[in-house]
Amino acid sequence: MSFDSPAARSPGRSVLLRATALLLACAVGGGAMSGCTQMPDAMSAAFADPAKYDLYNCVQLRTARKENSKRIAELRGLIARADTATGGPVVAEVAYGNDLLTARASAALADEAWRRNHCDNEVLPPEKVDTPAAAPAATAKPGRHGQ
Repeated sequence: MSFDSPAARSPGRSVLLRATALLLACAVGGGAMSGCTQMPDAMSAAFADPAKYDLYNCVQLRTARKENSKRIAELRGLIARADTATGGPVVAEVAYGNDLLTARASAALADEAWRRNHCDNEVLPPEKVDTPAAAPAATAKPGRHGQ
């Protein structure tokens, strides 16, 4: 069958070819973009400062590791929520992909500093629980009319 034949120029076939091409482009683009968050940790080191945690003590590292874990969990939740929408994987990668890479790289660096400083062997002071400060009692000031 030649492409110059009337059957090749039918609108149904043209729509089918366009839809197939679009589907293929989306699959290839989505697959390429989703591979970014699956990057090995060695490659993700470019997303965080390697010396960021060099001068941290174990108490500071404990805090940083908890913050990194919270951030990674938050980003994974946002990505999972975005994945449920139309075009979600692409949107999730564009919106949160680099942030997730940065958070994972930062967490890896904090964990490395933790091991290097032998923080597992140290007895750390208990964590301070941040409680909101009690609001001071409001004292009424007499106005001009009360004087």
